Amino acid sequence: MDYDSFLELVKARRSIRRFKPDAVPDEYVDKIIEAARWAPSGFNSQPWEFVVIRDKKLKDSVVQIIRPPRPTGASGFSKIEDMCEAWMRQKRHPWLDPEMEYQNAPVFILLFGDTRTQLGLPMVVRYNPYLRQSIYISSLANAFLYMHMATTTLGLASQWVSLVASPYNHCALKNLLNIPNEVDIYDMMALGYPAYKSRPKFMRPIGKMVHHDYFGEKDFRTEEEVRDFIRRTRAWVFANHRRGVDKSMMR
Repeated sequence: MDYDSFLELVKARRSIRRFKPDAVPDEYVDKIIEAARWAPSGFNSQPWEFVVIRDKKLKDSVVQIIRPPRPTGASGFSKIEDMCEAWMRQKRHPWLDPEMEYQNAPVFILLFGDTRTQLGLPMVVRYNPYLRQSIYISSLANAFLYMHMATTTLGLASQWVSLVASPYNHCALKNLLNIPNEVDIYDMMALGYPAYKSRPKFMRPIGKMVHHDYFGEKDFRTEEEVRDFIRRTRAWVFANHRRGVDKSMMR
């Protein structure tokens, strides 16, 4: 693969929140996990484990754990989000809306990490909590990114569902899925065929983020520039998340 082809793949990847009901072939799921299997990991520790969920009832149980009707669930998040500073302009985040949920995705893939793999790290790393955790999390992040990249090449769509990693959800999901104590949830991918086309992604210019040799003060964004970027990117995210199903893609 040449650089231009790779860059097109990177640009094409999107988080999609509405899926077609079409089944995802087992072969595609296997290919996604095969790609993740080759991700770089600290000291070749390969800490990853994968749980693929297709069963409708089990997926519903996962959703009920992640988005339960309790004060710390979506309603609680809404109240907290409404307290954001006025300069952000838009308050209620669209991913809190019920219709934006991912439960209709045909497949869930949960990525787990086996903490026992840390025993193979060099002693200077193994007994340094910061380094040990950094290598462990970075390794899992690499595998998760490879999953998303592979998904894009197959014409599929994916959503990054980070709520699985909150303390309550983490414990409840481990109990539901019979996950051993030594294994931690890293993240979950909702997988399927996209039901709409994502908008062009809002990006910072490369010249605004690259510094040569030193992080010069003149290159550093002002507080107002950062806030302006936040306002603009929130507007993009809100608009993109609220996109409806494209009926022409449902045929």
